[in-house]
Order: sequence, then structure tokens, then C-alpha cells
Amino acid sequence: MLDEYKKNRGSWDDYEKRFVNLIAERHIEEIDKASLEGACLLCSEDKPHHCHRRLVAEYLREKWGDVEIVHL
Repeated sequence: MLDEYKKNRGSWDDYEKRFVNLIAERHIEEIDKASLEGACLLCSEDKPHHCHRRLVAEYLREKWGDVEIVHL
């Protein structure tokens, strides 16, 4: 999926849909929320616009409701 986007110059919209579907299928929101207290998601992208960490954070905020997202 990432290769299709990065190496084959696929569309970000397609990547985003596929990635969000994948994390939904994996039910990542079922992770013990307390174990992630103070966690920081890292990625090699310098901006959040085309970054999987933003997609994960936004997905968890949608599911949990009280996720604070701060892009550094």
C-alpha cells in the first residue's frame, strides 16, 4: 500500500482510504487506551498532511473522543 503511494506515485486519497480501512479492520481502537497515555506517534514525514500518523490519531480521536492531537 505504501509502495503504491510512494514508489508508484499513487494518489494520497487512495492510500488514505486503504490505510483507514486497514486500521478499522484491525480494530486498533480496542487497544488498552491507558497503555498509550502520553504516547507519541512518530513518522518520517515532516508535515502531517500526507502522513499515516495523522490518520491513526484522527481515527482514534473519532473512536475515543478525547484524543489530543499536537503536530510537532
